[in-house]
Amino acid sequence: MTNPPQADDPFLWLEDITGDDALAWVRAHNDPTIAELGGERFEQMRADALEVLDTDTRIPYVRRRGEFLYNFWRDATNPKGLWRRTTLESYRTETPEWDVVVDVDELARTEGENWVWAGSDVIEPGYERALISLSRGGSDAAVVREFDMTTRSFVDGGFELAEAKSQVTWLDEDTLLVGTDFGQGSLTESGYPRVVKRWSRGTPSAEAETIFEGDPADVLVAASVDRTPGFERTLISRALDFFNDDVYELRGTELVRIDAPTDAGVSIHRNWLLIELRSDWHYSYGTGTQHYPAGALLAADYDEFLSGSAELTAVFTPDRHTSLHHYAWTRDRLVIVTLADVASHVEVVTPGSWISEPVAGLPDNTTVSLVAVDPLGDEIFCDCSGFVAPSRLLHGPAGGALTEIKRAPSFFDAADLEVQQYFATSDDGTAVPYFVVRHRHVQSAGPTLLGGYGGFEVARTPYYDGVLGRLWLSRGGTYVLANIRGGGEYGPTWHTQAMREGRHLVAEDFAAVAADLVSRGITTVDQLGAQGGSNGGLLMGIMLTQYPELFGALVCSVPLLDMKRFHLLLAGASWVAEYGNPDDPDDWQFISEYSPYQNISAERSYPPVLITTSTRDDRVHPGHARKMTAALEEAGHPVRYYENIEGGHAGASDNPQIAFRAALVYEFLLTNLRGK
Repeated sequence: MTNPPQADDPFLWLEDITGDDALAWVRAHNDPTIAELGGERFEQMRADALEVLDTDTRIPYVRRRGEFLYNFWRDATNPKGLWRRTTLESYRTETPEWDVVVDVDELARTEGENWVWAGSDVIEPGYERALISLSRGGSDAAVVREFDMTTRSFVDGGFELAEAKSQVTWLDEDTLLVGTDFGQGSLTESGYPRVVKRWSRGTPSAEAETIFEGDPADVLVAASVDRTPGFERTLISRALDFFNDDVYELRGTELVRIDAPTDAGVSIHRNWLLIELRSDWHYSYGTGTQHYPAGALLAADYDEFLSGSAELTAVFTPDRHTSLHHYAWTRDRLVIVTLADVASHVEVVTPGSWISEPVAGLPDNTTVSLVAVDPLGDEIFCDCSGFVAPSRLLHGPAGGALTEIKRAPSFFDAADLEVQQYFATSDDGTAVPYFVVRHRHVQSAGPTLLGGYGGFEVARTPYYDGVLGRLWLSRGGTYVLANIRGGGEYGPTWHTQAMREGRHLVAEDFAAVAADLVSRGITTVDQLGAQGGSNGGLLMGIMLTQYPELFGALVCSVPLLDMKRFHLLLAGASWVAEYGNPDDPDDWQFISEYSPYQNISAERSYPPVLITTSTRDDRVHPGHARKMTAALEEAGHPVRYYENIEGGHAGASDNPQIAFRAALVYEFLLTNLRGK
């Protein structure tokens, strides 16, 4: 397939995000979608979803900062949210006493801004000041303002950054390390900071001292500061692409490179260095060379590694079924979560001996995630849940048994539901796992929703979703989660084989699962729907244009679809390492074979598709969704479109918007999957 010149794109004008003509087109498509899908069932589902999202009985997840546990909370009374804190003693009770630090709703009203909470960076170890990030409408770009934790007010004349995709951290109480939009040449081609500067209190940001510069073709550069007493360090990270980084320690004015593979994850805790490998590594030590496989987690004394005299220890080594999912440090223990055929296992490792022991007190057959770990103490918070098991929050010391501290309510009746894992065979013979959640008493094929992502080494694991349960499972639907290649369910090689020219494996795996569901009698083609967002939205576009005969309906959210121009739009340049470079003829040859926007056929029959996005998505350009919709309409295919004016890449910025979008999606699926 030859590369069509951009001048031949009749819908290029829809890339003008806030242009009058483009927004008029959006309104002209939103209105009929809402009119068609609105109605009594839609309103009931919206109310059901909002009840799940707003209920006070949800678990308020926390992280420790000193003597307090901090939480960000949204509900019906506070749709924009409260940043609040409490003590562990109070948190253990059924009704903790929360001390509100920032009321975002009140702040938005007072300042006349559509603020969305975008996070905080509280200086350690004293926790007297914070850098609070606020986004307009949920975009990645945010305003950063200094906040006094004692007076509960923004600091008059304090540090403040204008709206940008900034990278900022505390060096000390009067100094920041900042990457932001300093003007021409200060951003990478991906729109992220290219320069790190040292900014002192009381001076204009324009006078900040440059301490590091990357190249325009880099993804971003950023600084991080470890303020642990006795282990203070400043690190500079230069992202060469999405998966490769050069990491340095800044010692005075000298940059000392941490000489690990650029594609490895590097972290430092006190005197220990951890290296998480994404590819095989031959490490020379003394007179010998040691081989370590992709997916291994290695440990070394940090200073010895910098001097070239470190002996490495393999803390975790993967096998065909098991991979490292994530890890975190307490002060003196390393907690690791692994996946064995997508099932969670948690162990605590003692540094030095590197002996591991299973964590006591965790329930069987649930997905476990480390939601909070105190790096200065020994406590951990673990969330345990499954498709039909609501979340339980367990708490305790890393070296002891965990006990339940909070439990989420059940949002739907799961008594008749069962969960099974199957394996489909992809075109190249690879066994691809997937989970099925269905009703025991239903023997015949029924409406089924298949979800998948398949990119960036993101592992999709079983989890409890009250909205999915209320709106889909409770109405007799079956849900399926596909653990296709491109993800991280089996470690980095599960991902790397599906990058660039291997991208076809993602689609082949997903199509194999879809076909397997039908061959097993779980569903029929007419009753099988699928949904995905972002990279998963690209997957839905490929299913629509390459495998339309497998599905009865598709939902495609905040998607990449025009793979000829993805690298030119917003943050798209940062994903060239994942997909390839469309400007390179060799890369375009394999990209062009699947790029949905360039592969629409007027001759083939497509299932109905709902495409959704957000005007405020400054990560994946809304032009992808707009242009695909226009091109599908021109080719005569059934397509519905909805664009939320807010929401950023999440597609929604508060619970009412999330509930609205959920009702829209499930109404579309229920309407179009035959038999319902």
